[in-house]
Amino acid sequence: MSTMLAGRLHLDSRTFTVEEVPLPVPGPGEVLVEVRAAGVCLSDVHLIDGSLVPTFPVDAVARARAVTLGHEVAGVVHTLGPELRGNWAPGARVVLQAGQACDRCGGCLSRSACRQPLTRGVDYDGGWAQYAVAREDTLVPIPDGLPFDQAAIIPDAVSTPYAAIVETGAVRPAQVVGIWGAGGLGAHGIRLARMVGAAPIVAVDPLPTARERALAFGADFALDPTADDFTEAVREATGGRGIEAAFDFAGVPAARAQATSVLGPGGVLVLAGLTPEPVTIADSTGFSFRGNQIRGHYGSGAEHVEQLIGLTSAGRIDLAPSITAHIPLAEAADAVSRLEKKIGDPIRFVLTP
Repeated sequence: MSTMLAGRLHLDSRTFTVEEVPLPVPGPGEVLVEVRAAGVCLSDVHLIDGSLVPTFPVDAVARARAVTLGHEVAGVVHTLGPELRGNWAPGARVVLQAGQACDRCGGCLSRSACRQPLTRGVDYDGGWAQYAVAREDTLVPIPDGLPFDQAAIIPDAVSTPYAAIVETGAVRPAQVVGIWGAGGLGAHGIRLARMVGAAPIVAVDPLPTARERALAFGADFALDPTADDFTEAVREATGGRGIEAAFDFAGVPAARAQATSVLGPGGVLVLAGLTPEPVTIADSTGFSFRGNQIRGHYGSGAEHVEQLIGLTSAGRIDLAPSITAHIPLAEAADAVSRLEKKIGDPIRFVLTP
């Protein structure tokens, strides 16, 4: 086989198609992975509509002005490239980290944090394909008992809210947590906040089905942000304390403005959802008086994916309810449309090559 199917975004025209492309060949330090499952994320929708663009595109993407989407990928090692350092073998079950260090910036050269990290399926080709090339330092082994579809969504869909909650938000037991958006990220954020002991957990979503799901996933309260008595409802739910750690998983300016308005003393807002729109603080004096903070958050670290594989394998979190549907790779455009229009109120659609 010399070609394969891949879901390609042509950057100049913002046209997405599933097309035949040459089968990639792994270079030094790389392996070719046969993809078994790939998640569909709202970030993919934003890439197609142009509200997100590659920040540090690799040479191949920059030249072709096209990229294979998909940053949530699981499969098996198929072909080994030269000069591998690890003990990899064909057939090994792996999940791919959602990005990698650039290996060129001052941070990488000094063996500190990368200053221009590359995102899979954004800056370089991702896993909406039958096969994907991966640098060996981005491979994470997965146990036989962890299904490919559940493993695939751990990078980003689960690891992003996990890192936002345990690192950026630094949530502590018995802390009041508010979660705006109970979709692909927020639904996991609710479960993870409960796992680390947050109480109460207040979920906020305009969709009744999403609020029902939030309660089923462990939220103590599920509120409609459009309700006239929303502020009073938050006050009652939190015993007058207000929200101590708020998370915007929707990437919606109105959600961010609303969250800042109900922060308690010392409360923080973590921006985990992505949007190019500005953040608005209606009462900046009150915001300062209460000692509130806004913290940006992007993605997760390699250690978070590894920790979550361990937690999932140990039964601390069950990701089976997160898989809304399996969709053939050839129908990826339909999956994107269904996610964009929230058809079926999805958590995660998973593409199967």
